[in-house]
Amino acid sequence: MVKGVKVHSKVAQQAQAELFTDGALGFLAALHRTFESTRQSLLVAREDAQRRFDAGVPLDFPPETAHIRADPSWHCAPPGPGLEDRRVEITGPTDRKMVINALNSGAKTFMADFEDSSAPTFANMVNGQINLRDAVRRKIDFESGGKQYKLSAQPAVLLVRPRGWHLDEPRVTVDNAPLSASIFDFALYFYHNAKELVKAGRGPYFYLPKMEHYLEARLWNDIFLFAQSYIGMPHNTIRATVLIETLPAGFQMEEILFELRNHSSGLNCGRWDYIFSFIKKRRADRSAVLPDRKDVTMTVGFMDAYVRLLIQTCHKRKVAAMGGMSAQIPIKDDPKANEVAMNKVRADKLREVTAGHDGTWIAHPLINGIARQIFDENMLGPNQYHVLRQDVKVAAADLLNTNVPGKITEEGVRENISCSLAYTAAWVGGNGCIPLNYLMEDAATAEITRVQLWQWVRYGARLDSGKPVTLEYIDGLVEELAPGIKKLAPGVKEEHVKVAAEYLKRQVRQQWPSEFLTSDLMPYLAIADGVDPAWQKAAL
Repeated sequence: MVKGVKVHSKVAQQAQAELFTDGALGFLAALHRTFESTRQSLLVAREDAQRRFDAGVPLDFPPETAHIRADPSWHCAPPGPGLEDRRVEITGPTDRKMVINALNSGAKTFMADFEDSSAPTFANMVNGQINLRDAVRRKIDFESGGKQYKLSAQPAVLLVRPRGWHLDEPRVTVDNAPLSASIFDFALYFYHNAKELVKAGRGPYFYLPKMEHYLEARLWNDIFLFAQSYIGMPHNTIRATVLIETLPAGFQMEEILFELRNHSSGLNCGRWDYIFSFIKKRRADRSAVLPDRKDVTMTVGFMDAYVRLLIQTCHKRKVAAMGGMSAQIPIKDDPKANEVAMNKVRADKLREVTAGHDGTWIAHPLINGIARQIFDENMLGPNQYHVLRQDVKVAAADLLNTNVPGKITEEGVRENISCSLAYTAAWVGGNGCIPLNYLMEDAATAEITRVQLWQWVRYGARLDSGKPVTLEYIDGLVEELAPGIKKLAPGVKEEHVKVAAEYLKRQVRQQWPSEFLTSDLMPYLAIADGVDPAWQKAAL
């Protein structure tokens, strides 16, 4: 073991020889000791920025970087091998069956997700690393239920999404401090696979989530430079796509690309987290109250402006502008309902490709054919970098436009409560993405439900019937709906539903909503994994 590094979980014993080698632990320690203080200062800067927003300081494009936005001469790196054409990207967690099915789906790329679609139990995180290591080496074949699973001759190109800067990895400490979850996920994958990926001509490639400032992108770039030097790899080999899924990042797209320009492969419209962030960052603004979640579509003012600006920005700098995820999933037992759902997917993908996106996301292999057909018919080349969208003029006010048609309804409140309870219960139980009412829900969509309920209570919103959304009303619906959650989301346990109900009741009572439910609830997973409860600072 490496001095100062401790692994606080029995799960690690099973993978010790494979993942937690002295070399890997030394790499983790080196990254932590070099960059942790910067990460902490950036998290403090987030809190400072939120205080300014609460005080009424409006979000705007940073004046100190106007020269970067105005300079037409700089461009990002050319696409890495295999990233020239990304018309359909499939995403999902890193369990073994999912990894094989996604790589075999026919999609151009697969984003293996350690973040919003994975509940970060240590077993999930460690086994996910083992699965990706085996996939890189084409040794991931296995049998389950009498069925053989193995990789096809030409699998999708692999990209990996580590967890965000805000999350710790409490099962691993360096010098008695928890490791950054971002560094843990990135470092183990990079250390064990980077040279194999280069040899295969396919990476290493990453997706970077939840950033709120261009200095957070600079930190990633510094880590990339450090990591490549550490293992003796040429600089600028890594490629990373940044998810623009926070409201502050929507005002800093060019700066984020600039910081990562020699490692950049574009930006992605992380639509669900962006809506969550829009509500959270404007928590003190009564005018930012939004209607039912279903009414906050990609065509409403602030979402449409965000999409247009992202496409224009990416193509100006010669990188991919990736579209987002449709929540619909196939409905096997109802052909008519399935056709309605798939038509929504078709319309969404057509909107994206005609707007100028270079690719889109799917969550289910059966949707690949639909998305692929739309993009094949409307994007004849490998991408649309030539679509410069010079017609686009997006002002700060456009990104803050709260003119969203729709109502707050009892059905919307009930759906938010059911989703929040079901997802939170599943997450505490170790499952990070669940189908609910034929929609795929992950942490991002669950976060929308949580902060919407808080927002409606905080500002005394009224239903379309005139009934006020009060604490008593929410409490009553939580008590009514909680007993049915196990039926709605098979596999969740009663004790986890209780945790979810108590958490939601606390959340709607807070002055401000918590930053992330995943941060709040991580102690449950950590203690279950063997971390000393006394060491955990977060209150359960």
